[in-house]
Amino acid sequence: MPSNQNPLGALPARFRRERLLIVGCGDVGQRVARQLHTGPGAERMQLLALTSSPERTAALRAQGIRPLRGNLDDAATLRRLSGIATRVLHLAPPPGEGAGGQGWWRDPRTVALARALRLRSLPVSFVYASTTGVYGDCGGALVPETRAVAPGTPRAQRRVNAERAVRHLGRAGVRASVLRIPGIYAPDREGGTPEARLRRGTPVLVPEDDVFTNHIHADDLARACLAALWRARPQRIYNVSDQTSLKMGDYFDLAADLYGLPRPARVERSAAREQLSVMLLSFMSESRRLDNRRMLSELGLVLRYPTVTEGLRGR
Repeated sequence: MPSNQNPLGALPARFRRERLLIVGCGDVGQRVARQLHTGPGAERMQLLALTSSPERTAALRAQGIRPLRGNLDDAATLRRLSGIATRVLHLAPPPGEGAGGQGWWRDPRTVALARALRLRSLPVSFVYASTTGVYGDCGGALVPETRAVAPGTPRAQRRVNAERAVRHLGRAGVRASVLRIPGIYAPDREGGTPEARLRRGTPVLVPEDDVFTNHIHADDLARACLAALWRARPQRIYNVSDQTSLKMGDYFDLAADLYGLPRPARVERSAAREQLSVMLLSFMSESRRLDNRRMLSELGLVLRYPTVTEGLRGR
């Protein structure tokens, strides 16, 4: 970016260091940090991460990340975040079931973060990691970002509320964007492959009852986050998904074949209701195929793992 378009460009050289704040610096956030540390211009980037856990500070520092104590559930602790970063990556989820009481459909965490950031100079860009669950069940249709949201679960309702808070922040002058993310996988991510489920023998649905699922490798997701921080258009939504087009049962069959394990049993939906958890059934009740062309064209992202076949082979 030319210096006359960069808000840091007119400053003395010693002050031109960008500051990226990662909120929710778990597995994906740490992948973002690693890619920044090893990429061009790493010396010009300072990484910050919000954490409510004193036990995590040493580990974050060891990764070259400056920890900032604060808690998304305590708005007063977030005031220190105002004006501290030039870019913000928000990866933290909304509160879990039952945490909101009467406001079960709200995400007070994203609202509190946005309010804190508005107290002083705004960041240049803000990227929020949402979920494709906001679309609800689409009957297996190809889903572009222009499709209206139709959340079918309380957790998806809270994501819709968070997205609204992000758009509101964008109207204040921040280049805000939303990434709608499907199932995240990676062989080096805890629980990041279907292997454990295959070994447990958890069944999948028969083909006529089965649903389309969508996936993104954790490393490609980290790269999409970085691309959005610098290239996303204002108030833009992006489906962050790979090119895989598989139903859930076929995905587990593929993984079983790659791992040399037995394919899972197939059951009808009525039998699945008796054998599987409510959470798992909720994922088996929504079918959609994500259109990722906007991500590829506007963010310029070239997937390292274009399908789950390449990604799972890295096991």
